[in-house]
Amino acid sequence: MHANPFLVDVARGAMVESRHRGRFVVVDAEGRILASGGDVDAPVFPRSAIKFLQALPLVESGAADAFALSQAELAISCASHGGEPRHVDTVAAWLARMGLGEADLECGAHMPSAASAAEALVRAGARPGALHNNCSGKHAGMLATCRHLGDDPRGYIRPGHPQQMRVMEAFEAMLGLDLSRAPRGVDGCGLPQLGIPLRALATGIARFGAPDRLPALRAAACRRLAAAILAEPFMLAGTGRFCTRAIEACGGRAVIKTGAEGVYVAAIPALGLGIALKIDDGAARAAEVAMGALLLRHGGLDDAARARIGEMIAPTLSNAAGLAVGGLAPSPGW
Repeated sequence: MHANPFLVDVARGAMVESRHRGRFVVVDAEGRILASGGDVDAPVFPRSAIKFLQALPLVESGAADAFALSQAELAISCASHGGEPRHVDTVAAWLARMGLGEADLECGAHMPSAASAAEALVRAGARPGALHNNCSGKHAGMLATCRHLGDDPRGYIRPGHPQQMRVMEAFEAMLGLDLSRAPRGVDGCGLPQLGIPLRALATGIARFGAPDRLPALRAAACRRLAAAILAEPFMLAGTGRFCTRAIEACGGRAVIKTGAEGVYVAAIPALGLGIALKIDDGAARAAEVAMGALLLRHGGLDDAARARIGEMIAPTLSNAAGLAVGGLAPSPGW
């Protein structure tokens, strides 16, 4: 086996202290590779990076129209949100409108990833609920689809449930793969995960961003979800989060999404491109820097957007006293 290339360096003072290896690929909607590094045909669990595609049945089924979903609600159906008040309130109101509640979510509970929201819960002496789960919007979207189509929503996270069969169809069509023998796992929110080659993941994301060759219903769903995300980037992640900041910095030219364990994807609709990357050691800090570097090279950004993204790919590392002690940057030579 050949090692994947170094993508990100971590410096302390003038010396490189750590280096992150990874793989990346940039493709068009036909899967043709424009740029790559490392083994792009080995499978990865995309984790939350594939939420755009998991949300397609919500729109295609008519559920989004039946429940008059706003752009904020559509965006949060694709989100890994920080559990901030607007996130929680949006999902709670959506569930109530469907005659459902927090107890119907099967994603489990965890503390909000947004520090301010977590601190507020602690100060109030409250425990986190399923609404605080970063995936609660995705799960609300699946419940909405079940509700609209008359499925029993119980067990909607299980592979054999009609909802997951709909998601599987969307995956296979968008990725151009037969996933019947793909490696399988369970995501942190309980939903199925499938091992997908990085190149196929990028191809599916390219098609999501530039869906002109897809069937009309699916193409419209892709455009509607992408427009919602670009209109409401806060709902996709939250305050200070890379996805939200990068979408804003790119000025609507890219739809960007993280997944756990160092996965990132981006669609560049105007250029018909998809980008996918995986950091070998799962480090989110490295994935953000690597995605920023790929956006600079392949995002078709104007000078203002390039300057904003440029600032994001060289974050400073500070110690406990707040003193700058080093930083991250793309590794030379890739």
